[in-house]
Amino acid sequence: MAEDLKISKGEKAEQYISLLPQIKGLIDGEPDLVANLANIAGALKEQFNWFWVGFYLVKNEELVLGPFQGPVACTRIRKGKGVCGTSWAEAATLIVPDVEAFPGHIACSSLSRSEIVVPIIRDGVVKGVLDVDSELLSHFDETDKQYLEEIVALISM
Repeated sequence: MAEDLKISKGEKAEQYISLLPQIKGLIDGEPDLVANLANIAGALKEQFNWFWVGFYLVKNEELVLGPFQGPVACTRIRKGKGVCGTSWAEAATLIVPDVEAFPGHIACSSLSRSEIVVPIIRDGVVKGVLDVDSELLSHFDETDKQYLEEIVALISM
């Protein structure tokens, strides 16, 4: 198990390529979901210094706040509501360049300007989502989508 992350500089893809094996090392052999989600959120926040990064887990037909890094957040989100609830309903990754332009956006913080949400899908069912917010407009792109989907695929649920 890794104790410290090696923070990589360079192009975004290079940073993800450096981070992926480190995340694997953090969660390999650890059966506890909360511990693994907490370390993944921490690793992503430390590497990329995003405004907010964390997980929501499906519980009783709602997304319930899980481990995260950043300011306090919305605790519960209904299916189809906001970016997270829409990603859950559509079982698809959503990249939102400007959250103010997203119909029904839930503003947990007025400082959030762009967002990417990646569903955690197991056996065809969405079990939760990875949510990442930035204070910058148009911060996320297809590179983030590719590597965050790879990271989410590592999660055992």
